[in-house]
Amino acid sequence: MKKLTSRIDKERLVLGLAAPLLALVAAIVVTALVILATGKNPGPAFHDMTTYGFASDSQVYVLNKATTYYLSGIAVAIGFRMNLFNIGVDGQYRLAAFFAAVLGGALTAPGWIAVPLIIICAMATGALWAGIAGVLKVTRGVSEVISTIMLNAIATAIIGYLLQPGKLGELQQGGTLVSTKPLPSSSYFFNIDTGPAGVLYGFIFIAVLVGLAYWFVLGRTRFGFDLRTVGQSDTAASASGVGVKKMVATSMIISGAVAGLVGMPTLLNESHQYDNSFPVGIGFTGIAIALLGRNNPVGIALGALLWGYLERTTNHLEMQGYDKEILGVIQGVIVLCVVIAYEVVNRYGLKRQQQRVGAELAAQAAAATKNQEVA
Repeated sequence: MKKLTSRIDKERLVLGLAAPLLALVAAIVVTALVILATGKNPGPAFHDMTTYGFASDSQVYVLNKATTYYLSGIAVAIGFRMNLFNIGVDGQYRLAAFFAAVLGGALTAPGWIAVPLIIICAMATGALWAGIAGVLKVTRGVSEVISTIMLNAIATAIIGYLLQPGKLGELQQGGTLVSTKPLPSSSYFFNIDTGPAGVLYGFIFIAVLVGLAYWFVLGRTRFGFDLRTVGQSDTAASASGVGVKKMVATSMIISGAVAGLVGMPTLLNESHQYDNSFPVGIGFTGIAIALLGRNNPVGIALGALLWGYLERTTNHLEMQGYDKEILGVIQGVIVLCVVIAYEVVNRYGLKRQQQRVGAELAAQAAAATKNQEVA
């Protein structure tokens, strides 16, 4: 039996490496075909992406983007582990960033007090907004997909209304940019000056802590075990004494709290205010990154880095004369290839494991029968 287990573990390792490699090869082939279809040569495009993407300034850019994308991916993955589809991360982080910016602009406290308060405000706002969807699901059976989509629209309307000049917004120079009151310099989060390569967001360390907390809570605590159990089978979880409704609401609240952090790198490290140019759509990017990372904290980190790398290099390709739609095509192709590759490899691995276990059990049964005949 030990020999069988060792053999299966080796196969699982090989299959685990085969899935991303298969997805990578498929993505490269399909992307090359797409570039060829536009009348361009994919060879120089890939070479340019490689050389430009690994330049020092590009590395800093990718890390900064990946910080935001990683937080979004973790927020989505928390819901995925509960078999919940939290599409509302986009509205949650924007509403959280808006109210955090309003609070930060009004604070006169020292930075070591103001910055934690701003972060807590963002997390509380995101948790509250996501909690609405959680409560609706457990009390009225409303699908979280529908409720979070509607909450995204409501969040957009609330921000648009409150950001008007004379309410919580103020008109900046130029006549088109409306923003909250800028944060005082004491409330800025620290940056790391890398010299000519640019400035690295200090919030990357918060993202790392969030990833570690996600790994520990879900993989090393009773709460995480209960959460994963409910995600796999709410009936079995309920039979074992787990409060399913409580877990659903709690996971949505935690997902929203993490979503509240998504806009913090931009607010605290870059813009220092919320305005009508604040980035949107990061919540939907988090869905793709969580899928790429298979809800694993390390996988999500790799997916976030890949997304930042693609954004950096394909934007550069546009400047070189390639069609700007290539980025969307590449991203979509990669997500599809990863999902399909993992599914194919998983099915093959399960079939192989069943065959080996069946063969081993048949051999053991034959040996036992032979021993009985000899005896």
